Amino acid sequence: IWDTGHQAYTHKLLTGRYNEFETLRQKGGISGFLKREESEYDVFGAGHVGTGIPAALGIERALSMANEKKNIVVVIGDGALTSGISLEAINQIKQLGSKLKIVLNDNAMSISKNVGALSITLTDLRLNPVYREIKEDIKGTLETMHMKRLENLLSRIKDGIKHTFLGDNVFEDFGLNYVGPVDGHNIKEMEAIFKTVKEFDEAFLIHVVTQKGKGLEYAEKDPTKFHSVSKIDPETGEKIYNDSLITYSKVFGNIVTKLAEKDTRIVAITAAMPDGTGLTEFAQKYPGRFYDLGITEQLCATFAGGLSVKGAKPIFAVYSTFLQRAYDQLIHDIALQKLPVIFAVDRAGIVGHDGATHNGVFDIAYLNTIPNMKILAPSNLQELANIFYSLLLYEELTGPVAVRYPRQSEYGILSEIVENISKINPWKWEKLIEGREKIAILATGSMVQPAREIAAKYGLNMYNCRAIKPLDINALDMILKDNKLIVTIEEGIRLGGFGSSVMLYASSKNYNGRFHIMGIDDKFSEHGSRMEILKDHGLDFEGIESTIKKLRGEMNAYNYGIREDRNNFTDHKLDC
Repeated sequence: IWDTGHQAYTHKLLTGRYNEFETLRQKGGISGFLKREESEYDVFGAGHVGTGIPAALGIERALSMANEKKNIVVVIGDGALTSGISLEAINQIKQLGSKLKIVLNDNAMSISKNVGALSITLTDLRLNPVYREIKEDIKGTLETMHMKRLENLLSRIKDGIKHTFLGDNVFEDFGLNYVGPVDGHNIKEMEAIFKTVKEFDEAFLIHVVTQKGKGLEYAEKDPTKFHSVSKIDPETGEKIYNDSLITYSKVFGNIVTKLAEKDTRIVAITAAMPDGTGLTEFAQKYPGRFYDLGITEQLCATFAGGLSVKGAKPIFAVYSTFLQRAYDQLIHDIALQKLPVIFAVDRAGIVGHDGATHNGVFDIAYLNTIPNMKILAPSNLQELANIFYSLLLYEELTGPVAVRYPRQSEYGILSEIVENISKINPWKWEKLIEGREKIAILATGSMVQPAREIAAKYGLNMYNCRAIKPLDINALDMILKDNKLIVTIEEGIRLGGFGSSVMLYASSKNYNGRFHIMGIDDKFSEHGSRMEILKDHGLDFEGIESTIKKLRGEMNAYNYGIREDRNNFTDHKLDC
């Protein structure tokens, strides 16, 4: 069982996918993570940290119920041990009588030579079958002689000696036999230990120490940079990118860092993603106001709530797909108490090559259901900057606000964005195109730009609906009054999304025109480039234009009496 899946590429090569490996993370190719549909050897799918040990415990119990006895091996990274679900599972190992073999690939922790050397000696002793047989014989003899107190005394003496030289070992306290540290680059040593551990009917944790990027000089020098990379120059290791393109993450990080200079109450929080969320500069400049709490989204959310109670202005920067792990905290700890926490929801929408496990398509729907929660979606880099500028320096927040933005780069100059920053009313929609026809396109976030071009081409009314929740009711009332066809477009799941909210309101006002929702279908998307996956859902430029042309043609045919089946149009007034 593999936790997350980043470490499983060799596993893929050895389990029948060698010839397909060049298609990794490409549309129609093999996944970048574990996927049960892809291979019988991918026993449990993974993409988010922490699932390995819990899943393995369940698999082990199911096999036990079926009277099947197998060695269950879990490979986890050190990051998994910051995840609550992993620690919860480890806490159950002793109670469930588990025999799991957990391999911890640790490429972050340093171990002193003295402790390491003594640990290796004890590892040799622990794995010695003669030692283990004698240990069990002594234990059995003492139990037979009803000398439990002496057995407990000897056990405490042993633990005391071990503690004196090695300190506490939390894994053994949880019922795991600890083996290590093991040199993860010494194949012979690992092979010998794995073969030995395999023979024991007990739970083990094998602590394997590795160096991230081993063998690749520039990756060894900067392992953080190469944790996740895009295209690079193989000679230098430098990323290949277009200087004129800027990511939303970069603009967010830059603007928040500059605003933190103006307001010392601004605090930034991340769940092990300082680089990905654009907060590296903030962390360097304001270390006392920056918190990387590891892979602990639940903790981050409630921690932010605590900060806000005493006057801080916390911003939790998190990928959309990971924010969903803190859903209970969003409801119970934040929204219920109307705490003014800002959630910077990065990678909202389709992320592309990481696939279904990382697409951020559910955030509008799951945030929409939470009372007191507000949702904003900027349509471009400048609007992103303006929103954070307005929220942090001018708005008196009365509850939580989520600002969602895509994994997307756009042409821009950062200094110009900063220079042009201005206060806006983030809760008001903007009418960008005054159309000739009674058709309105309501687009939000990343869908505004293509919708604007299409509306201009066909003479349609077009609105930038940056406020997803609450809806701009004043604007919406006018839209319902003046238009016979309304099309909403969002880069999120249609069920429970922005379009659903607009349609629900329209229905409550007895709107008698036609309504059409464009968004992500009710299915998990495959991996591929962002534009390839958007095309699959009809959300690329051509797909949006095709749908609008079709709807416009149907409406015009009805208006001019060209169609005989007039009810065919009106029967689908609320068409999603």
